[in-house]
Amino acid sequence: MNTRQSLFTAWDDSIPVADKAQWRDPAVAAAYGDAALASDETAPTRQPPSFRSPSGAMADSFELAFGRRQWSAAALTMPVLVIRSGRDFWSRPEDAKTIVDEAPKAERLDIPDATHFVHLDREAAGRGVFLDAVKRFLDRQEE
Repeated sequence: MNTRQSLFTAWDDSIPVADKAQWRDPAVAAAYGDAALASDETAPTRQPPSFRSPSGAMADSFELAFGRRQWSAAALTMPVLVIRSGRDFWSRPEDAKTIVDEAPKAERLDIPDATHFVHLDREAAGRGVFLDAVKRFLDRQEE
């Protein structure tokens, strides 16, 4: 079970300023929390309200940390954009490198000061770079 507050612990820890509102819009954070709780119709039946979320990614990460990979990026034959944030608490630089090294059409972008939640952070905190890169990548796929 995950509470609204549990969504923000690691995110808060990865933001390098005391006033988190400088890094992320409080309205975006509130909407993120609302959407997470709304994803589980049983959330309001618990106090505090909490949502269920799949834990497969955690199991995969545990296995990966011990060198047991579940898949090979070589099977990704389509264009792939790997974006890694420098302040990401979840992904590891070596995992991004492996994907780019193995996938025949992969490219990589590192955003050094961005968080795992770069897509939700303020534009100046990396979201602008992230969105511009995704747009350029998708525009090239249409050509």
